[in-house]
Amino acid sequence: MPVSELTYRGSDGCPLHAEVTGTGPSPVILLHGGGPDHRSLLPLAARLPPGHTAILPDIRGWGRSVCADPARHTWSRYADDVTALLDALGHERAVLAGTGLGGTIALRTALEHPGRVRAIAVISVEDIEDDEAKEAERLFFERFAARVRTEGLAAAWAPVLPALAPLIGELVREAVPRSDPASVAAFCALGEDRAFREVAELRAITAPALIVPGTDARHPTALAEEVARTLPYGRLAPVAISAELRTAEDLGAAIGPLLAEFLAEL
Repeated sequence: MPVSELTYRGSDGCPLHAEVTGTGPSPVILLHGGGPDHRSLLPLAARLPPGHTAILPDIRGWGRSVCADPARHTWSRYADDVTALLDALGHERAVLAGTGLGGTIALRTALEHPGRVRAIAVISVEDIEDDEAKEAERLFFERFAARVRTEGLAAAWAPVLPALAPLIGELVREAVPRSDPASVAAFCALGEDRAFREVAELRAITAPALIVPGTDARHPTALAEEVARTLPYGRLAPVAISAELRTAEDLGAAIGPLLAEFLAEL
């Protein structure tokens, strides 16, 4: 399968990076979670049906998309990065499929740039916090960033990894050597921003949506069910991101058939 590397500019001029595989006329942007980089979704990209092109960016702050300025890390900026990627490739619209952080970016992009989004697949929906939980998240990011700056990236992750789902922990460990510490510390400024204040905001998204539940506290199953009910054209996947999944290959094998079926129905 043809593979090409792309460097493009975000709306603020920041150089960002992506990998493109395939030559089909239907683009699918695969957005990784927080901690890993685009390589975590390569096995899923390999399972896209014929006729689709997989576009795998390193989200701003992760992998090769280095951005060490905290002020440039906001949810709206991430949504704008998606449209900048579409513009760089000459695509008017694309399907967006994201895990964790990437799924939240897909939802924000569908809200802010509905004309650019053909459909979305949100894999392991991130929590939408109340005020108390959001403050706890802000403090977590603040302390995490401080550890990155003083102790290094691997040491910063060490106390966090045991609480993560096995799959997420493995993908984070694998990506740490490819991550820029200053960029990851800057990403933590996202703790000051809010993607959504309540699930009801998602009613404005009119794109078809596939919702795949998570099973841990950060990606609660009940929230995924509520999101699927709230989205006008949402559907809940019959499987979840479970503790049995351990590697990127496991993720691709579990989600690939679901995503292929979803794409076939668009």
